[in-house]
Amino acid sequence: MKRRNYGRNAGLTLRMLLTGGLLGLLYVIFAVVLFNVLNVGLTPMLVIVVIIAFVQYYTSDKLALAASGAKVVSREQAPELHAMVERLCAMADLPKPRVALMDTPVPNAFATGRSPKHAAVCVTTGLWERLEPKEVEAVLAHELSHVANRDVLVMTLASFFAMLAAMLTRFGLYAGMFGGGYGGNNRNNNNGPPVWLIVLFVSMAVYAISFVLIRTLSRYREYAADRGSALITGAPENLMSALQKISSQITMIPNRDLREVQGMNAFFIIPAGAKSVASELFMDHPPIEKRLAALAEIAREMGRSVA
Repeated sequence: MKRRNYGRNAGLTLRMLLTGGLLGLLYVIFAVVLFNVLNVGLTPMLVIVVIIAFVQYYTSDKLALAASGAKVVSREQAPELHAMVERLCAMADLPKPRVALMDTPVPNAFATGRSPKHAAVCVTTGLWERLEPKEVEAVLAHELSHVANRDVLVMTLASFFAMLAAMLTRFGLYAGMFGGGYGGNNRNNNNGPPVWLIVLFVSMAVYAISFVLIRTLSRYREYAADRGSALITGAPENLMSALQKISSQITMIPNRDLREVQGMNAFFIIPAGAKSVASELFMDHPPIEKRLAALAEIAREMGRSVA
């Protein structure tokens, strides 16, 4: 059976490709400008970049699980959870990922991994205890859609390049403020601005633009995964119910527990924290109201009734 691209539609895919392309172009321009301004060799930096990219690509799933404190569980340890994942994978024609549990009262879930064959899905104990089985299944289908669409890898690469930009910025600033001239290109001795100031200005512009683009890409992938969950389960109302419960239950969790898991917010199905008052432009998840409205529209298209 041919695997379906769950969660994708032409408009959403085009926006994701455009956003990702703009992000990649931004970093290319940033690197070219930085190296031209600093007049430094590329080889040492490229070696560092390749090593970091290699490590991050092949260990992204392990790093995410370690950072969250999640533990991979066997079928004997969590038979019902494994059964759910197996059933959904059969429906979506996906290889079964590793299954993990995160011991926290915060109801949430996430997926990680560079490909469907090297992936893991994780639910928190808080989500397992607070949601109905059909709602947990809808959340798992959402996470499996992330895996099927490979957008976990996309976000990992986007975050990697953001980290690289920050590293290049620090390198440039240290070189500019403490290194004097640059291979004979001593701009500090003429009437032009100092090199470190140019680097700082370009870096701030790149950070601001990439901040917006990465969050735009993240919001698109959440809409796609919501759609994928609806198509896999055939019941978008279950994910709607799950999102509403998670959102309301998070507000009842002590701040101490929320702070412990906030490092995983970019991966969670719903960020663990108080409702943001920031503009949607700066959010990495769409507003819950818009997600529910999109799911309600999908339900109507499928002939399902929603309250």
